[in-house]
Amino acid sequence: MAAASASPPSALGVTRILARSFDGRSETSLDPDLRVFVTDLVRPYGLPVREDLLAEGVGHSYAELAEGLLGEALADGVPVDLLILAFDSPDVRPGAPSSLALSRSCPGSPLAFALCDQGSAVAFSALRVAAEYQRTGACRRAVVVLAEQTALHYRAAAPVELPERHSVVVLVLDETAGAELTISQLSSVDGDMVAKVVRERAPALGADAAVLLDSGLAVDEGCDAVLTAASGRPFTGLWAELAELLPAWQAQRRPVLAVGVDARLGVLSTLTLRAGP
Repeated sequence: MAAASASPPSALGVTRILARSFDGRSETSLDPDLRVFVTDLVRPYGLPVREDLLAEGVGHSYAELAEGLLGEALADGVPVDLLILAFDSPDVRPGAPSSLALSRSCPGSPLAFALCDQGSAVAFSALRVAAEYQRTGACRRAVVVLAEQTALHYRAAAPVELPERHSVVVLVLDETAGAELTISQLSSVDGDMVAKVVRERAPALGADAAVLLDSGLAVDEGCDAVLTAASGRPFTGLWAELAELLPAWQAQRRPVLAVGVDARLGVLSTLTLRAGP
C-alpha cells in the first residue's frame, strides 16, 4: 500500500527552464580535500575509495557547471527570493556549499541551500519546498538548480547508474496569478503504480494534458500521448526533456503531468503544472 504525501497547489509558474550538458572536468576534482572528504564519507560503510579517479581528476563542480546557465536564466535581473540546489550524485567541491556560491550569481542575494540524499525524488522535493515558501508570502521568485556529474569517487555497494555527461537544469519559478504547481509523492510503490497514477491524474487535467515520464518508465494501453525522457541522464533527464517541450505546451495552454520514480527508495513523484491566464 502506497503512502501518499501531496502539497496543495502553489501559485508558482515555471516561467523559464533551461538545460545544458557539459564535458571536461573541474580543477576542484584534483583538490586534496576531495580525497579527505570521500575517505571520511565511506569509512563507516567499508567502501573502497577510487584512488584512480582521484589521481586522474574527474568530475565537475556544481557551482561551476551551473553558474553560466543560471546567469542566462536570470538575465532579466528580477530579484530572486530563494535558490535551491538539488542533486543525487555528490559534488566534487566539498569544502564550500555550491548553493551559496550560486546565490552570489543571483540578483537579490536570495536565501540558498541544497537538498540531496533522496535519489531522483529530490528534484520534486526541491520544487515542493519552493512551493511551500511561496505560500508563506515570503517568496515571489524561486530558482531550482538540478545538477549531476559523471564521477563517483568510491565503489558503491550496489550498481549505480551514472550520467553519461555532466548536466544542469535551471528552473525559474515566478508567482503568477492563476498558475498552479502541485507536487505529490508516494512511497512503497509497486510496479503498476505509474500506469495507475497516469490513468487517474491525466484525465483530471483534461483531454489535452501532456504527460512526460522519466526514462525507463512506461504505461500500457489506455494512456495516449505519453512521452518518455531519453536515457543517459538519470537525475536531470526528465527535466531536460521538460525544458525542451514546456515552452510549446505552455503556448498551447496545455496542463502538464510529469512523473518520476526512484526505484532504490520506492518513491513515485509527480509534478502537475497549470498555466496562469
